[in-house]
Amino acid sequence: MMNDRQMWIEIADRISQAIDKQFEIIDRQSVSGGCINQTYLISNDRQDRYFIKLNQSSRAEMFVAEAKGLLEMATTKTISVPVPICWGTVAEHSYLVLDDLDLTVGGASPLENRSNPQGWTEMGKNLAAMHRDRISNTPKFGWHVNNTIGSTPQINTWETDWTKFFTNHRIGYQLKLAQRKGGNFPKAAELLAAIPQILATHQPQPSLVHGDLWGGNAGFTSAGIPVIFDPATYWGDREVDVAMTELFGGFPAAFYQGYESAYPLDSGYPQRKILYNLYHILNHYNLFGGSYQSQANSSIDLLLRSS
Repeated sequence: MMNDRQMWIEIADRISQAIDKQFEIIDRQSVSGGCINQTYLISNDRQDRYFIKLNQSSRAEMFVAEAKGLLEMATTKTISVPVPICWGTVAEHSYLVLDDLDLTVGGASPLENRSNPQGWTEMGKNLAAMHRDRISNTPKFGWHVNNTIGSTPQINTWETDWTKFFTNHRIGYQLKLAQRKGGNFPKAAELLAAIPQILATHQPQPSLVHGDLWGGNAGFTSAGIPVIFDPATYWGDREVDVAMTELFGGFPAAFYQGYESAYPLDSGYPQRKILYNLYHILNHYNLFGGSYQSQANSSIDLLLRSS
């Protein structure tokens, strides 16, 4: 079995191959980075720095999908994301190496930093630009690989119809997982039947979305450049990203002003927002249980009353 020192030497070798120059880890610091992965900042004697995520080798595909999502978002040249350097497995570990962007908020919510309205406005405009970008010109919703939302599988099977995609691969899938866990959602079938009516007047174009855009997955570099990270990328309705920014406290008003100035939301968004965020509430129930069941049922009741 490879020991810890050998693992880090091997990862340094992989980085050296990826950047085409010798990289030796001189300093390694454990940093906070969520509840799923171990995360580290590493640097060499030239102060080249990288951010590393580690997990069990069985989670390698999660990192592959994350790297592909970041690369696809980077291709739009619209909003800053960490660039993947390399990824793979070493012994019993999987890893993902990212450029270190010197985030002023690392792993914690940037919502404490509300004194930067210009930065938040720019983040809103940049996200809107990514949503408007048509790099694939795909008429479909989904993605070429499945990925994860948190640690939950996220199914991205291509569909030409957004309502079908969101019903089957988002709400329907999460409800199946929740019911297997013993969750009590008495109006689940009624909601699934109502989703076509809720989305009946909405015909979105497929947009590249971050997919998991809450406050902990957005921040700023020390130079004030807005950055989004830890994606659950796919092609979907752009409103899913905007909706999630409102789920856990909301981003500052300047963010929404920036977004709306660049790409105004369609009418009916306030109701669709409830539906889109139900996906994440159900996922939180599947991950953490507890009060998320009652929160999900309250959202279901609200959607059914207004449909």
